[in-house]
Amino acid sequence: MMKNSHLRTLCCLQAACLFFCFSADAAGPAQGSALLKTDILGVFAHPDDETGVASTLAHYALGEGKTIVNSYCTRGEGGGNMVGNQYGPSLGVLREIELRDCLTQLGVRHWYFLEQVDFAYTESIWATLKRWNKEKALERLVRIIRNHRPEIIVTMNPAPRPGQHGHHQAAGVLATEAFRLSADPSAFPKQIEREGIHPWQVRKLYYGGSMGDHQAVIKSTAVIRDGLSAGQLAGEALSNHRSQGFGRMRGATWLQRPRTFSLVHSVVPFMIEERDLFRGLPFKIDDLTPPLILSPATKLPRAAPLKLRFVTRPGIERYKVWAREQFIEHLSQQFDPDVPIVAGEWNDVVLEIGNPGKDLVEGEVRFHLPKDWRVDPIVLPYSLKGHLDIETSVRVKPPAGLPADGSIRMGSEVNGISVATEANLHPVPIGKISRMPDGGLDWDSPFWARIKPLRILPEHNVQGKVDGLQDSSALVKLAHDRAFVYIEADVMDDRVVSNIEPNDIRGHWRSDSVEVCLDPVGGAEDSFSTFKVGIFPFDTVGQVRAARDADANQGPVEETAPGTELISLRTDHGYLIRVKIPFNEIGDDIVSGSRLGFNIIIYDGDKTDAEPGENINESRLAWAPRSGVQGRPEDWGRIDLE
Repeated sequence: MMKNSHLRTLCCLQAACLFFCFSADAAGPAQGSALLKTDILGVFAHPDDETGVASTLAHYALGEGKTIVNSYCTRGEGGGNMVGNQYGPSLGVLREIELRDCLTQLGVRHWYFLEQVDFAYTESIWATLKRWNKEKALERLVRIIRNHRPEIIVTMNPAPRPGQHGHHQAAGVLATEAFRLSADPSAFPKQIEREGIHPWQVRKLYYGGSMGDHQAVIKSTAVIRDGLSAGQLAGEALSNHRSQGFGRMRGATWLQRPRTFSLVHSVVPFMIEERDLFRGLPFKIDDLTPPLILSPATKLPRAAPLKLRFVTRPGIERYKVWAREQFIEHLSQQFDPDVPIVAGEWNDVVLEIGNPGKDLVEGEVRFHLPKDWRVDPIVLPYSLKGHLDIETSVRVKPPAGLPADGSIRMGSEVNGISVATEANLHPVPIGKISRMPDGGLDWDSPFWARIKPLRILPEHNVQGKVDGLQDSSALVKLAHDRAFVYIEADVMDDRVVSNIEPNDIRGHWRSDSVEVCLDPVGGAEDSFSTFKVGIFPFDTVGQVRAARDADANQGPVEETAPGTELISLRTDHGYLIRVKIPFNEIGDDIVSGSRLGFNIIIYDGDKTDAEPGENINESRLAWAPRSGVQGRPEDWGRIDLE
């Protein structure tokens, strides 16, 4: 502790000396440390992730002359390409050039990459950080902060909400941790000892979007350059991301809307509503590491006489622990726990009951669910000694089929004080894989005709809009023979598009395709232990092609799943895909009686004159529908092998 105190004092003296040296010749060009001084640092995951804050960046850079620096975790090499054949690292080269042109027009002065890999779509922060080198990324980001000394960091919301890319969440995690670490002389001390830089406490940290009680709303309609507003200039700049289909951003009216930011950390007092991110700044420019002021929302109300809590998904549980460590626990409490359960079956829902006091507490917890849902028991008695927490469970049975999400509420009364909490329960569908008779499969056999299909209808929408059954829908049949899974998807599609060339078999979401998702454990936290294959019914020369994506072994099936067999046929109402997948390519220990996670997603686009490789996706339907479900196996359905 004494060593850190001396180091902090020395750093402050050195910085003060630098400040006065560079201030002495204020009329000359900025140089050295003064040249690096920055007003806003943006921290994002991929090129084009600045989109949500682009009008605000233009407002401050072009309208107010602020110095802005952006940092990106990756070069976006894992994305799609709507303007060429570049892929992987070569796509990263293209996207870096597009980003340079965009940021130059926005007025962003400098930009950096944290050199992490853009590997696949996932909704897991933890899978992302496991694949990335978190320590190296933090070291680079802390170095950027200590060199540029930003007043403000703007970043992405790290909360694991459905539909939120795990890379975006991870960018928010890195920015939040770096915000504090950059001011800590014991963090990456060699930067201080060997590189001539010093600890720096950023003055404010904002997440993009609305959460918590303390928000800033920044308008972007005032004319700031060449007769254009910040929102209009942002549209011009963002149109440079053409490989991502942003060519139409020019003139986008939504960029004119006010942008909302949530204040997370600050060295100046919090306000309920701000109209300027720089409210209260600059703050003692010679003070390198002023103390943080905790958000008033972190001041917990008087402790309740009983703790009640539903235990949610593992990823969310870890996020809550992380949020507590970062002193933003109040933000992690902004959304209800979300628990996947199987429709039409009894499911264990785990909960915690705790006694925060020293005296014995006795009572009962009562549970409330929507109509037609069942819970056992309805009343749960408890008797807790002082400072004792217990974990227990109740059984919940939602209606069969595909019911809407339901809220489970539990409450109790202790010494006349009511305590209650609730969670969102998300039912997923259940099906079966029929066991075939011995002798192998004949796709046209009476056995196959008798299998009851899973129905994927327009109302099973994940994304986009579907104009009726003929536009997009499917009937799906499943069977197994104790060695292979057989899947048939009979897709209704009134405009079958085949614009993917034979040397471009990846990114199935760009065109008409079917994605088969199989999870050997059922309910995995992320997709990197699963089997996911995107199947194009026809490439530009009429052949069925497929590639595994965002799973345990990504790439063309010829290389990653050589035992998988594919058939595709045109029909009078669309196309028919048949797939034969070996058990051992799905996972280990799959036998009759196993329960697997399963989903099948239908991608549809109707642009019959599409350019080769063009992203024409207009809609996504799924047997187990939910936003971003392709990257969240917990929300896939379940199937039992007969």
